[in-house]
Amino acid sequence: MTIARLTDAETATLLAEVPGWTLRADGKAIIRTFTFADFNAAFGFMTRVALYADKADHHPEWFNVYNRVEMTLTTHDADGLSARDAAMARAIETYL
Repeated sequence: MTIARLTDAETATLLAEVPGWTLRADGKAIIRTFTFADFNAAFGFMTRVALYADKADHHPEWFNVYNRVEMTLTTHDADGLSARDAAMARAIETYL
């Protein structure tokens, strides 16, 4: 199944709606680093996001060390950003 990529205008709108996220250098993903009080808070955040991601069937690429979570959102089937990434980023903002 082909998934449509976001246009440049849609990407710009998304980035305006989700402060803290930036466009990766290749333009095919958005990235953000989250810092929490401690590991427990970081892990709790990751758990909340994981539950949403499983229901949405769209999973972030992430890396965690202690209180820091680095996250990348992209849609491999679209070879870039899609509406699925936009929905995921907006949802993630509600879990902070």
